[in-house]
Amino acid sequence: MNIRESMEALEEQYLSPYASFSARSRGRDRPEELCDIRPEYQRDRDRILHCKAFRRLKHKTQVFLAPEGDHYRTRLTHTLEVSQIARTIAKSLCLNESLTEAIALGHDLGHTPFGHSGEFILNQICEDGFAHYEQSVRVVELLEKGGKGLNLTWEVRDGILNHRTAGHPNTLEGAIVRLSDKIAYINHDIDDAIRARMFVEEQLPAVYTDILGHSVRERLNTMIHDIILNSLGKPEIKMSPGMEEAMQGLRRWMFENVYKNDIPKAEEGKAQQMIASLYDYYLKHVERLPQEYLFLMEERGEKKSRVVCDYIAGMSDIYAIDLFEDLFVPQRWNVL
Repeated sequence: MNIRESMEALEEQYLSPYASFSARSRGRDRPEELCDIRPEYQRDRDRILHCKAFRRLKHKTQVFLAPEGDHYRTRLTHTLEVSQIARTIAKSLCLNESLTEAIALGHDLGHTPFGHSGEFILNQICEDGFAHYEQSVRVVELLEKGGKGLNLTWEVRDGILNHRTAGHPNTLEGAIVRLSDKIAYINHDIDDAIRARMFVEEQLPAVYTDILGHSVRERLNTMIHDIILNSLGKPEIKMSPGMEEAMQGLRRWMFENVYKNDIPKAEEGKAQQMIASLYDYYLKHVERLPQEYLFLMEERGEKKSRVVCDYIAGMSDIYAIDLFEDLFVPQRWNVL
């Protein structure tokens, strides 16, 4: 008995006609023998979950740089919250939950250390610029597995690339992740900001919270229900106009009052200077890069500046700090 074929048959029977069916995928860049147990999108989900870039997300900043506390979000916990929200919506709409989860788990694999401040400085100093959504695709297509990449399906890579606000995913599952990403970070960043005593819930603009809800739990419930009710049985994923306007308004408020605030950004300048110093150092000492990155230049013909950028973007906050101290901070001399 071929379990994969049975699961694919169940998809054809029970999923929405607007779903992405595993057996109809546009495939992989390198053809592979099909698994006898797992459909293609489930295989992709598993590959992302087990890759090194995914594990490094646990030590990468979400908003608060190097927070002293166990309960602030990291890039990994953000990713898991996006996945949970997206899967709930996909399941309710009878869309492909495995594809949705694969895109959600992979959407931030290319994020830099120190969050968007790290992304900003790499975009400034790297010869070809830098965007985390493009880097996430580069991770799964090239950087993982010693230059072989994960060889994911086209639909997963499309969803990862297009999860940004300006993106236009080609699948409804990708569109779900695009919205779920915003729902997740708006709400968990509010929660973290309240924990950091930047403001209290009652200080959020009532013009938005009267529509969305007056707690993280209420807002998540309201927005998720709104997407499901407005997308059910339709070939698109959307919110009602009033709900989307309120969400975007609260997002703008967060940019002005949290993301640009001095509290989470207190160490941003130092972090950016550290990244710039590491980038300059490895451009001048490219031979000190790990062997897998030298392979990219020597065997794959990748540009030096691009590979140095790859190396730094892949670092966790902790690794970048330790490496900087090792390279630039003198050790105290001690004779025992």
